[in-house]
Amino acid sequence: MSQNLIEDCVRRTLDQYFRDLHGEDPSGLHDLLVKSVERPLLEQVMVRAEGNQSLAAQWLGINRNTLRRKLLEHGMTQG
Repeated sequence: MSQNLIEDCVRRTLDQYFRDLHGEDPSGLHDLLVKSVERPLLEQVMVRAEGNQSLAAQWLGINRNTLRRKLLEHGMTQG
């Protein structure tokens, strides 16, 4: 159920994005979407994991070092 809601939200947002382009060709769409989704995802997971990076990494299905790197990239933790 939740996955369908997220997918529907992405579809609606992308539909609006393409409409806002007014016929112009999109550029770097994959990077744009990943960057737009990654930070709020990390924020929500870290809040729900109460700052526990090991638990957050487990929930995300990524290595803890990868999570730490992503948090640093987004300015979400001290180096």
